Amino acid sequence: MIGSRSFRERRWIAPDGLQLYTRVYDAALADAPTVLCLPGLTRNSRDFEALAEHLTTGYRVVCPDLRGRGRSARDPQWRNYHPGTYLEDIQALMGVLRLDRVAVIGTSLGGLLAMLLAANLPQRICGIVVNDIGPEADPRGIERIRGYAGALPPVQTWDEAIAQYRQVNGEAWPGLTDKQWDIVTRRSYREDSSRVPVLDSDPMIGEAIRTAPAVPPDLWPVFAQLGAMPTLVIRGELSDILSPEILERMRRVKPDLESLIVPGRGHAPLLDEPEALGAIDRFLARLWA
Repeated sequence: MIGSRSFRERRWIAPDGLQLYTRVYDAALADAPTVLCLPGLTRNSRDFEALAEHLTTGYRVVCPDLRGRGRSARDPQWRNYHPGTYLEDIQALMGVLRLDRVAVIGTSLGGLLAMLLAANLPQRICGIVVNDIGPEADPRGIERIRGYAGALPPVQTWDEAIAQYRQVNGEAWPGLTDKQWDIVTRRSYREDSSRVPVLDSDPMIGEAIRTAPAVPPDLWPVFAQLGAMPTLVIRGELSDILSPEILERMRRVKPDLESLIVPGRGHAPLLDEPEALGAIDRFLARLWA
């Protein structure tokens, strides 16, 4: 239970047989439109707890754990941790849940997947919100992520987990209270059978990132394919992934692009900030006006 609304848990089988997991937050109203929320590289469905709770007054919200994260199974073939596999999984989930047409909100990796879905399935995607990512990424942020993904030392207590998570993300989220750090840490760690906190993602995701080509694929042609697709880009003011220069180029390529800068946030905004919630509310309302 999150706040006043509960979510349903759904386990399902991916096309290659891996068991995956998703949360479904039902809307207050019947026949409400659906918002699909896609998390970042080592993140999971819990990242969207506050946003989903906020949106359920008018929307059904679907929050999957990508393979290897959260309550989805870890893939024994770690080279499957790449966007092509994730896209196959998401499209299969849309079939399982009979999601004919959705808006997509994606953070970081989830934002890249949102762009790819919108370019490849424009008839099923009515609009996308891209949280702190673009068709290319600032090399500074990429190196930072490669340095810690799947490589953090183990912890023994929740206090140690919070301290570790704060060390990794302190520059991105300055000003969080101790209570907020406790909340965001528990979204990224969970207790093992010995009740010791462990990161809630497969360490081999980091290996997949570190063995990926040094030069990432050019996604600007994909971004250009969005055409008139309604798109809102959210950037953290302090982001080391989505630079001001990349955002400005996105605006030139897509003149109808909507954008928001969230003050005091790096990579990536938590999407519980009043500015972010307001912008998302207005954007979604226009999609189904």
